[in-house]
Amino acid sequence: MSALLAVNWEWELRGTLIVIISVAVLCGSIYLILGTNMGARLGFLVAFAALAGWMFLMGAIWWSYGKGLLGPDSSWKPVAGETVIRDSALLQEVGVIRVPFAPTGDAPADAAAVSQQLITDGWSKLDPALPSFQQAGSAGAVILEESGALAAGEFAVVNVFEKGGERHPTFWDDRIDFLAFFHDPHYALVETAPLVPQRTEPGRAPARPVFDTTRAHDYVYMIRDLGSKRKPAAIICISSLIIFLILCWLLHRRDRYVRANLDAKALPQKV
Repeated sequence: MSALLAVNWEWELRGTLIVIISVAVLCGSIYLILGTNMGARLGFLVAFAALAGWMFLMGAIWWSYGKGLLGPDSSWKPVAGETVIRDSALLQEVGVIRVPFAPTGDAPADAAAVSQQLITDGWSKLDPALPSFQQAGSAGAVILEESGALAAGEFAVVNVFEKGGERHPTFWDDRIDFLAFFHDPHYALVETAPLVPQRTEPGRAPARPVFDTTRAHDYVYMIRDLGSKRKPAAIICISSLIIFLILCWLLHRRDRYVRANLDAKALPQKV
């Protein structure tokens, strides 16, 4: 027995055993006490109803505050088939800008013209000091590396643009938005500039990155995935509430049957 309980290998097995023992001790002890006083069937209904009500309360708290059992967080995802744009002339075809753009061959001038056109079409240029700039830039860099267009260290993020993402309905100048359950699509466009290859020397700090002005800038087109952070808690809350109400109805129906049987007239005793 001592060798069986001393589980020090495979933390998954150890965690599973801890959960099973904890549930058996907590729920089993309560059911044992209720069963000895109320009977096996009635004690089980009361214990199960109490467990469902407790799970409903915990699920409601998790759902409200975003704690407990959580789903995937929101993240930036590539737009299918239109993610990495290496030719600025294709920005109009994928719907990023409304006016067709013809590159002139001068990379800095073309990048500045594209930035101005994006702002004209309703895109917002993010400040590099904002956390949203860093999040979108990091996600765009990962997508660009995974696509095989450029490798790490061959480019740098220079600009991040965003568009959409408004929430509604809101009231009183967006001061009350806890009812804003609907969201417009939120897009981000990450602009990257290629770097001049630098020679690394052992024992010396790496050279400062230098932009390659002879090559055009690349763009990464992404959409915001809102995730489902509160979905597991919502499922637990709603399902536990349904089970709790069903069990309460069963207990109420049993009380009605008991009351009806007690109020019924006794049958005459035969001599």
